[in-house]
Amino acid sequence: MLKKERQTYILHQVNLHNRVLSADLSQEIKVSEDTIRRDLAELADQGKLIKVHGGALSQGYHFSVHAQQVYALDEKKCIAQKAAKLIKDGMFVLTTGGTTIIELARALPPELKATFFTVSLTAAMEYMQHPNIEIILIGDKLSKNAQITVGGEAQAKIKQIKADICFLGTNAIDTTHGLTENDWEVMQIKKAMVTSAQKVVALTIAEKVNTAQRIQVCDIHGIHTLVTELAPESQLLSAYKKQGLEIL
Repeated sequence: MLKKERQTYILHQVNLHNRVLSADLSQEIKVSEDTIRRDLAELADQGKLIKVHGGALSQGYHFSVHAQQVYALDEKKCIAQKAAKLIKDGMFVLTTGGTTIIELARALPPELKATFFTVSLTAAMEYMQHPNIEIILIGDKLSKNAQITVGGEAQAKIKQIKADICFLGTNAIDTTHGLTENDWEVMQIKKAMVTSAQKVVALTIAEKVNTAQRIQVCDIHGIHTLVTELAPESQLLSAYKKQGLEIL
């Protein structure tokens, strides 16, 4: 693979999954980790990603991101519009972080009266724009990479909540491995949310469907509803419907 092709692949993976590991890229592209590190350094110098220890983060995932930098923004807005219809007055709602969750916050009707529990500072700030929403920010250590609170205290607090519905930003999902992550601490937070909600909703752009990461959050039966930008009748989603998931 030529350097330009390699870097294009790296950028796509970073934008798609928000975070990538040098070791994983090395295996996928079949080049040394030193080569990957040089590529990441060059792309970071060009302002195309954020280089961190062991890998890289998407520019679009940064808290100061401008809308035009968000990957697949139109698709995420479509997902948000669908998901917002699931929230009713009086609900206790759990949410993770990420750009699709931010779009969900922006899609909420101004008259909605509900209580939102979140581990995301940026999501909490968006919820503040809605006058009738009560916001509970779940505190603990703040992950600079994921930009959510993580750790044992946050997990314990989540487990005390009996939420009506939980919205999870999705890193990867397939019918074999279920919902998967590439960050151990993020996985622990999402796992706690799954066990604390009556209904679990995975929000994902179609590109992440039928992909998998190394760490499992829950198997496919831990998810009740799958929301993508595609029509529910899409062939890509048929396997999930066969597993009993509601498709929006």
